[in-house]
Amino acid sequence: MGTSYPSPITPSNTRIGWIGIGVMGSAMASRLLSSGFSLIIYARNPSKADSLLSLGAQLADSPAHLAKSCDIVFTMLGHPQDVRQIVLSENTGVLSGLNPNGVIVDHTSSHPELAKEIYAAAREKNCWAVDAPVSGGDLGARNGNLTIFAAGDESIVCWLSPLLQIMGSKVSYMGGPGNGHSCKIANQIVVGANLLGLSEGLTFAKKVGLERNHWMEAVQGGAAGSMVMDLFGQRMIDKDFKPGAFAEYMVKDMGMGVDFIEGEKEDDKIVVLPCASLTKQLFSGMVANGDEKLGTQGLISVIERMNGV
Repeated sequence: MGTSYPSPITPSNTRIGWIGIGVMGSAMASRLLSSGFSLIIYARNPSKADSLLSLGAQLADSPAHLAKSCDIVFTMLGHPQDVRQIVLSENTGVLSGLNPNGVIVDHTSSHPELAKEIYAAAREKNCWAVDAPVSGGDLGARNGNLTIFAAGDESIVCWLSPLLQIMGSKVSYMGGPGNGHSCKIANQIVVGANLLGLSEGLTFAKKVGLERNHWMEAVQGGAAGSMVMDLFGQRMIDKDFKPGAFAEYMVKDMGMGVDFIEGEKEDDKIVVLPCASLTKQLFSGMVANGDEKLGTQGLISVIERMNGV
């Protein structure tokens, strides 16, 4: 392939597959359907596909069967092991069915090394792989305001831009395979720190007798303000812990950062991340409390428990 993909992306000539229809994946896939693209979807639990089927999506019985009928396959799954199974499984995985010049786009918050492995396996089949995790939560997914960190072959990312721009208001090319997931891990380190700071700020405000909505309104325009506050502050106050992303996913994301070791040579450095380590422990506390399926804004419940609120 040269500097661009030979066929422009249009609803009439581009066949799209989608795997992963949780809160985020379903909203993202819905935006493609609403933009006129036809979708074939695969769901391990087909009953969860009803809303997309009502919008015109078709259902495939395996990732490989889906891939055989598609030019592009998007995945939005929970964990790296899910991505490995769905994409790389022999005979049933996406790559086993994808036709030459087909493209896999993984939106999962996954591991950079797995992205490199998938890219290499795709190239062996004369296919392409892009790792393109997202940030912006469930509201961003529904409104098409996600930030997308795309990595892989730059010409393929450019070719994909008409689709990525339907789902995201900002698409950044981050470099070679795995860099998208590395960017997302760093993003989650900052998000986790913001969630922790906001949880502690709201808990402190309540303890000292401040009206928390008024406190948040006062600080929102200053240095303490953040997108995390905009997205989750009111939900924390209202104890609305409906998930955009599960708390257990933050344990996974933080773990990929905290446990990161670059290579295996003696002179390689372990990345020391004290704030991320603490945040991972606190999210692990949510999981231990049985709250792993709450939204990440539920972190405030851990801080409130610690303070007897």
